Amino acid sequence: MSYPVAVPLYRLDHVPAIRQPVMLVAFEGWVDAGTAATIALGQLADGADVVGTFDPDALFDYRARRPSLEIVDGRPSELTWPELPIRSTRVGERDVVVIVGPEPDYRWHELCDATVELARRLDVSEWVSVGAIPGAVPHTRPVQVMGTASRPDLLRAGVGPGPEGVLRVPAAALSVLEMAVAAAGIPAVGYFAHVPHYVTGPSPAAAIELLRILGRHLGGEIPLGDLPEEARQIRMRLDLAVASDESTRQHIARLEAKVDEEQAPSGGDLIADIERFLRDRGNEGSQRS
Repeated sequence: MSYPVAVPLYRLDHVPAIRQPVMLVAFEGWVDAGTAATIALGQLADGADVVGTFDPDALFDYRARRPSLEIVDGRPSELTWPELPIRSTRVGERDVVVIVGPEPDYRWHELCDATVELARRLDVSEWVSVGAIPGAVPHTRPVQVMGTASRPDLLRAGVGPGPEGVLRVPAAALSVLEMAVAAAGIPAVGYFAHVPHYVTGPSPAAAIELLRILGRHLGGEIPLGDLPEEARQIRMRLDLAVASDESTRQHIARLEAKVDEEQAPSGGDLIADIERFLRDRGNEGSQRS
């Protein structure tokens, strides 16, 4: 059914006084292993001005992303709905627009048009996708980050493009939007942290590395808040778990040797890791239901 008039997918409550901002985007779900990307941009967006929002009723399936209900003493008291706000802040001398929240379920083609319109309306100078993918990497080594770019000269902070060769995987809404913005003539890059495929739960270590790279890309330092302490606590728990199991120690040793030999993950390795990640998510969903 078509609408008699165009229904916008977003609204701006006010146009912020910003100059050629960089638009940073991360979505929960696909390409957000360990929720590292949304943790990173959530940290950056903390305290930022909310200048608008995308229409959640048009974009989200509430049966898949149910609102959370708070019950106090047997009385339903508050609903918290999924949302996708548009925030404005600064990093160093750069104006920044941050969009972080659940990955939209619906109307991706229209969302591309709306995002390009929003970027032009705000005179966005550059798009930056922020994500995280599962990888055959050990938690005992520095977080690796690979990049995507609409031009080879756009990546910063020593991040190179990858992986080499052809990699064909299910697309994320984040990548769909990145390609739409790039096709509209706006320079676009992406930074994707590798999260150990054997680790479940949040990855503050990967979020820290993404924030470090974003800070260098933007020319300013981004406060890390409590992330370093959270990363330290998780590292301690992982080390204890590995120490108690010989087969896990051997597996970690093999991963360490691979990283120490500076062998970048191949496209085949990444596909295998992504397929494993999808299977694990499916098993978790079955257990929850």
